[in-house]
Amino acid sequence: MTTTAMDILSPGHVAVVTGAASGIGLAAARAFVHRGMNVVLADRDETTLALAMAEFAGAEASVLARPVDVSDRGALETLRDEVMGRFGAVHLLMNNAGIQPGSALFSPVEDWQRILAVNLWGIINGTQVFVPAMLESGQPGIVVNTGSKQGITTPPGDPAYNVSKAAVKAFTEALQHDLRGRAGCRISAHLLIPGFVFTRLTAKGRLDQPDGAWTPDQTVAFMLERIEDGDFYILCPDNETPRALDEKRMAWAMGDIIENRPPLSRWHPDHAEAFKTFLTRDR
Repeated sequence: MTTTAMDILSPGHVAVVTGAASGIGLAAARAFVHRGMNVVLADRDETTLALAMAEFAGAEASVLARPVDVSDRGALETLRDEVMGRFGAVHLLMNNAGIQPGSALFSPVEDWQRILAVNLWGIINGTQVFVPAMLESGQPGIVVNTGSKQGITTPPGDPAYNVSKAAVKAFTEALQHDLRGRAGCRISAHLLIPGFVFTRLTAKGRLDQPDGAWTPDQTVAFMLERIEDGDFYILCPDNETPRALDEKRMAWAMGDIIENRPPLSRWHPDHAEAFKTFLTRDR
């Protein structure tokens, strides 16, 4: 009998979500609790984590909150041991924690190190700490790593974030390739590529949600729909960017290599008009 995502995301099963105190992580935790799953919320912000937990008061399933910095591998190992000791298995791991404080090419090295420590090493740590235990359990499971469109088209302006998310894409592709080659493995990996989502990370001082943005709940609903259909690349649209536009932007970025154009030619004055024309062409 084939195991489906619906079977994995079912009552009594266990989900671990990092960056779970707000935004997409909290929306995911909310969706998993709604399905009757036992959910572990991990986040380094203890104050926001406490506020998030208040939302789940009275939930029938077990909901735990643990202050964890995902760049600290030892902290994740402690969390894994607690979760496995309490529940005996993890069925869904969502490596979602991320930061975007802004960066420049020659920002202080400490800024680069912190961004990479959370956005990239947090996902590597989460995967290397939890997935072996998931494999050992022999149960079906799902791993979701949160990437970014900026890790694919790498727009100018925030190079450290772009580098971290480009690496997450490569790492998650390698993870899924590894998992599908393991005999009897029933764990799949997926790359979540959000669109414009109104969260603390993207608000930048704004109090009202922009018309073009999706909510975190919309993003998670789309993520679950695409996981159930077996997508690896979960490329999310939003209210201003349909999938067709994303595809053209990504195709143009790859075309820089194929056509031997300058890097980031989409923003190069000599190629600006060609890019605009490219967007108007039928596929």
